[in-house]
Amino acid sequence: MKYSMSAKEKKNLIRIAVALLLFAAVFTADKITPLAEVFGGAAGWVFPFALYLTVYLIIGYDILWKAVRGIFYGQVLDENFLMCVASLGAFALAIYNGVSGNATEGFDEACAVLIFYQVGEFFQSYATGRSRKSITSLMDIRPDYANLLSDGQTQRVDPAEVRAGDVIVINPGEKVPLDGVVIKGASSLDTKALTGESAPRELKEGDEILSGTVNLSSQLQVRVTREFYDSTVSKILELVENASEQKSRAENFITRFARYYTPAVVGVAAALAVVPGLITGAWATWIYRALTFLVVSCPCALVISVPLSFFAGIGTAARYGILVKGSNYLEKFNKANVFVFDKTGTLTKGNFSVTGIFPQERAEEILRLAAVAEKDSAHPIARSIVAEYGGAAEGGYTLTSVAGEGIIAEKEGEKIYCGNEKLMEDAGIAFERRSEPGTVVYVAKNREFIGSLIVEDEVKPEAREVISELKGSGCKTVMLTGDNRDIAASVAEKTGVTAFSASLLPQDKVAEVERLIKEKSAKDVLCFVGDGINDAPVIMRSDIGIAMGGAGSDAAIEAADAVLMKDDLRGISVFKRIAAKTMRIVMENIVFSIGVKLIILLLSALGITGMWWAVFGDVGVAIIAILNALRVSGNYNKEKTKIPAAAAAE
Repeated sequence: MKYSMSAKEKKNLIRIAVALLLFAAVFTADKITPLAEVFGGAAGWVFPFALYLTVYLIIGYDILWKAVRGIFYGQVLDENFLMCVASLGAFALAIYNGVSGNATEGFDEACAVLIFYQVGEFFQSYATGRSRKSITSLMDIRPDYANLLSDGQTQRVDPAEVRAGDVIVINPGEKVPLDGVVIKGASSLDTKALTGESAPRELKEGDEILSGTVNLSSQLQVRVTREFYDSTVSKILELVENASEQKSRAENFITRFARYYTPAVVGVAAALAVVPGLITGAWATWIYRALTFLVVSCPCALVISVPLSFFAGIGTAARYGILVKGSNYLEKFNKANVFVFDKTGTLTKGNFSVTGIFPQERAEEILRLAAVAEKDSAHPIARSIVAEYGGAAEGGYTLTSVAGEGIIAEKEGEKIYCGNEKLMEDAGIAFERRSEPGTVVYVAKNREFIGSLIVEDEVKPEAREVISELKGSGCKTVMLTGDNRDIAASVAEKTGVTAFSASLLPQDKVAEVERLIKEKSAKDVLCFVGDGINDAPVIMRSDIGIAMGGAGSDAAIEAADAVLMKDDLRGISVFKRIAAKTMRIVMENIVFSIGVKLIILLLSALGITGMWWAVFGDVGVAIIAILNALRVSGNYNKEKTKIPAAAAAE
């Protein structure tokens, strides 16, 4: 995704370029012919001072202002203050040397400190803007208006004013403002902002349409199913806006580190200037070393690069249709090595169809009774049965849902049982068990067994590939399902999961995850992947929860720590690669920044290195760390990278 600099960034770039050119001209002239000798005399230092001061003010006026403002707001020991003390101190030492009749060295170093500091700030701004682009592009999905249809006329209104049940018109090229169902028209839909998928999705009457997408080709009339505050676009915007609040352990460490590190180095710098100065009387030498010490001690390389690495990771994940709710989840997912999957809608497509009816001679009656019981259910299996029946199911029945078992329909003394074998057993109905692959739905009327239906779900084509990659990286894979053991065993064989548990009620799934959490070691991190409303408690209980966002329930998405908007399990592999590379780069930046700074701090205190090395230790290290952080934004396709071995939790 191409990033264009803001007007402010362009202005700063021009200012840096002008200052660099002026500095190069003055610095070159000073080295060829010392500027202090141009006019000669005791006040010869004033001429180079005036030239360098001009450059200094052009490049550093905003830093001086921020330092002064920080003092009044109680933020004294920030990086602006350190830069000002170091650069102004260098100016003061140069003036002191000039007045004393010594060589006026130091003006150039004072300017160099601020020039290269501003270069580092520009790189930070550019890198942050580039990383933010992937995330803020999601903010473009916010709809500006909705075309409300009333009495044959459309009126442009705020999306928040539209109510469920209202009809809106979406013209070609317009953003879809609210979730709903297409009641008139057919069109192509751009879902790139939500899923990262470039191929348009074809829509027809009766199809669900999600807010945040863009209508491409034809006018659509949509009946709104959810109000704006509850819509897909609203939930995603809330997720994006709150992502920065969840900080990783590494970020929290850097924040605490900077809080104590900066005052400590200021104290050491003061002691370095005063104590040896009192002993030796060489005040200029030790003050210069102390100022050099201050420059290199600025923690901006860490304070900038570590959050930027995480920000780049979250932004890159968003580009691949993976919404991460905070950098702490990125850090935790890198260590995930126990993956627990829901079956229906996660490892399988959730596209059920009736593949068998037994006995066949009573097929019409079995379908009719099952459709009566299942007609109001939103469960995919129920919808497949109603679709197979094809007609209008008889109404007027009182429907009672029995959790984890099925539905009982009652009317005028007639009682229909439709569900699994547990429902039959609890009702004391003698039934004929079926062993065919698929979900078996048993049907009985007034405690008389009528027959059964076989409903099968298709395994996602990428499921085996993803499970294989996870197992190859040392991860354990487990499947949990409410289906019977035969169905679970069939899906487990097709996908290659390590283990499975079947015939689980919603509360049993939670208990099973609790058991897995107790059995895993302290270094293991358990990740649950699911999509249904009954998965929300399990997602929340796991160490890290992932929701299949495209077709997942709102409850699962809200409970999850990350959302795969494409409903494609390969997003887990991509997410794993992004998390691993992000954490690797974070650790590289921490070790590199601290290591180089400690070396130059020691050499500065000993007088071996001067201000120029200090500038490298501060700005140079920061720029290298920032450029390294940008490596997170790369290509994570399977052919380019592999899932790294499972990382152990620390």
